[in-house]
Amino acid sequence: MPAFDHFAAIAPLYARVSYSKVGILREIAALPVSGRLLDVGGGTGRVSSAIRDLVDEVIIADVSFGMLDKADRASLKPVCGGSESLPFADDSFERVIMVDALHHVIHHADSAREMFRVLKPGGLVIIEEPDIHTLGVKLIALAEKLLLMRSHFLTPDQIVKLFPDGKKSIQAEDGTAWVVVRK
Repeated sequence: MPAFDHFAAIAPLYARVSYSKVGILREIAALPVSGRLLDVGGGTGRVSSAIRDLVDEVIIADVSFGMLDKADRASLKPVCGGSESLPFADDSFERVIMVDALHHVIHHADSAREMFRVLKPGGLVIIEEPDIHTLGVKLIALAEKLLLMRSHFLTPDQIVKLFPDGKKSIQAEDGTAWVVVRK
């Protein structure tokens, strides 16, 4: 029996919520940039839609058909696939982002390896995650466990350690952490 797809159930709501950290992501990701951006775990494309005009092409990879079904296919290219085995060639993207999704991944190290693999030399991987050090995020983590979402939040330092190569940095603000890895 297949597992319940929590994300397909909330996709209509999620698609209507705007992404509020565009300015910070734009700065951290050094946007605009010529080339392709991969949004791993990008769901409905709410983040990608907010930065679509800052790159030449945006591809969303997500495992939830229900989420991808809500993506704007006119400006975004949805691809169904898991982060642990991305269906792209090595060195394919100038930017790879993962916003508020790493804690939903089962195999964090495999996902990190794949994101780094598809990144072009000189490119950036940006992982935005709720900072588990904060009380609010600890409550969210508990709620997601109660909803049987199998979430597993990592600290920013733990996320950095997933990437054995590249130049890494952490930025944190208001309960959110960004881990940046340059290839």
